[in-house]
Amino acid sequence: MVRNAGLEFPSLPARPRGDGDLADRRELMRTAAAFVSELGQGFADAVDRGTDLLLLSTTTAPLGRHVTEATGIPSLGVYLQPTAPTGDFPPVVMGTRSLGRLGNRTAGRFALRMADRVYGQAVADLRRRLELPALTASAMRRRQERADWPVLHGFSTALVPRPSDWRTGLDVMGIWWPHLDPDAQLPSEVEDFLAAGPRPVLIGFGSMAGGEGERIGDIAVQALRRAGLRGILQSGSAGLTADGDGILTIGEIPHELLFPRLAAVVHHAGAGTTAAALRAGVPTVAVPVTADQPFWAARLAALGAAPAPIPFASLTGERLADALTQVTRRQTYARAAATVARHMATEDGAGQAAKAVQHLTG
Repeated sequence: MVRNAGLEFPSLPARPRGDGDLADRRELMRTAAAFVSELGQGFADAVDRGTDLLLLSTTTAPLGRHVTEATGIPSLGVYLQPTAPTGDFPPVVMGTRSLGRLGNRTAGRFALRMADRVYGQAVADLRRRLELPALTASAMRRRQERADWPVLHGFSTALVPRPSDWRTGLDVMGIWWPHLDPDAQLPSEVEDFLAAGPRPVLIGFGSMAGGEGERIGDIAVQALRRAGLRGILQSGSAGLTADGDGILTIGEIPHELLFPRLAAVVHHAGAGTTAAALRAGVPTVAVPVTADQPFWAARLAALGAAPAPIPFASLTGERLADALTQVTRRQTYARAAATVARHMATEDGAGQAAKAVQHLTG
């Protein structure tokens, strides 16, 4: 995706470890800490003195702040999730049940402290390498907060209005849509399938659910048959696939081209897919797997563009069929999605972010 936009992409060496089913919280913390330690060293390797600006995600910001201190290279947060504590909602990684305004803020601060623990050793190692005096991850985070370090958030205010209790420097820009070649077209087999009958639904889980393709494929076919719908299955990391009348399996296809021609989308509620479905004005069945996905799934339901989420571990053909029947027969879901799409069309997330970058780089 990056190279298709005409940019270079020097990848970092770190890769998440583990089998994806780490039930023990302490083991999960150890795995995450090992990942960010490797990431920190790769990050330091990737930065050179000719770098103009560091654009830091939620994952790299706790490391990049120290690189900024050592090199003087300015930095800017570019986040896809609202991580700063607020009374408006609980932390995105700690469930979706509101604890009240005070409870939400307290939980938000606790979530940041837990993240500081994950980055503790990585920060210590990175600062030694950069020949900086010792400073903990939490101390650096608090320093940045006091300095109103700027963070741009790449989601729509239709999904998350900017909380009024956020500090100065935290701004919601709108979605940063990926570059799409003006000449891009759907593959002929997809065009033929779309033309052969009523609008289908798409079922896909992106990079989630690795190794569960056969199980999810069976569930998808059962749900489509029960709901009387045609379906497109996107293989993704799960290797999702199925055969049969009214079913097509595809690989990677730009959401911008396919989603507007669907009746609904079943997905894991990642930030990008959530936004793409809303932009297309089509309803969603959200099946969150992990991380921030339950948060976005809850936001879809709150907007009326999706029924109640189905947790991935609870997904069955019957539950998916019932949800698909709801979103394809009750027009309230499509109308809600279309309303959000109109709001998104007024936002210029990339343009606003570009202005912020230009301001920092002079």
